[in-house]
Amino acid sequence: MAKKKEKKPSKPIKVHEYYKKEGDALKREKKSCPKCGAGTFMATHKNRSTCGKCHYCEFN
Repeated sequence: MAKKKEKKPSKPIKVHEYYKKEGDALKREKKSCPKCGAGTFMATHKNRSTCGKCHYCEFN
């Protein structure tokens, strides 16, 4: 019988890194996905931006 692989503990999402406070308003630091809407942020890589939910990709 094969051994079960141990899972790594998941890291909590740091939402406070996605916003910046300017005066009384909050500004989004990361770009939102055009397909998924305003609640989904895109990851920034060296030469592209990708959405982890729908796999939409924009090249720089």
